[in-house]
Amino acid sequence: MKQLVIAIDGYSSCGKSTTAKAVAAELHYAYVDTGAMYRGITLCLLERQVAFDDMAGIEQALRDISISFRRHRRTGRNELFLNGVNREDDIRQMRISNSVSEVSVIPMVRHAMVAQQQRMGRKRGVVMDGRDIGTTVFPDAEVKIFMTADVELRAQRRQDELATTGEIVPLEDIIENLRKRDHLDSTRAESPLRRAPDSVLLDTTHITISEQVDFVLDRVSSALFMAGWE
Repeated sequence: MKQLVIAIDGYSSCGKSTTAKAVAAELHYAYVDTGAMYRGITLCLLERQVAFDDMAGIEQALRDISISFRRHRRTGRNELFLNGVNREDDIRQMRISNSVSEVSVIPMVRHAMVAQQQRMGRKRGVVMDGRDIGTTVFPDAEVKIFMTADVELRAQRRQDELATTGEIVPLEDIIENLRKRDHLDSTRAESPLRRAPDSVLLDTTHITISEQVDFVLDRVSSALFMAGWE
């Protein structure tokens, strides 16, 4: 059976990563969390105290950093490594969420990350989630999903996620952060967050993760059938 590229785009905290990981596991595909890659770059710049308008410093950081993913044997979690060091928990902190959209609008950063993402998916058989997968990274993806949800529910999901790592953040602060990120992501000049015309909309406000996964798998089956690959 031919391998597909499955692009899952949409807003933060809609369940993109959880759904994408489950779909990848079901299909025995690779999974790439592109949002984590931008978080990794953001963490690197903050730790090096590189200003977001310091193009020389950013260029040097991009040359120095190596991003990879490894699956944790016990938890099954796909974890991000920077230069061989596990930084998965660090990139999920609120301070990274507050800055990642500012970093992701930098053309130099986007060009570097898009090139790496395209290399990761070159052999196909991949589920990739992010903001511009179906529009920029893999515009030829056979399955394109665009996810959205009510912002208050998204904030509650994000608050619960942060609480598992011991970080307690007021719901109002998270709502403000999500709205700011939505605006920055949707209005940036380079690869803005937008729904691809040939994508399928999935509103996750009132459905379970299991239902989200089934929705995507149904689209995969349809894509295979329509192409005569089943």
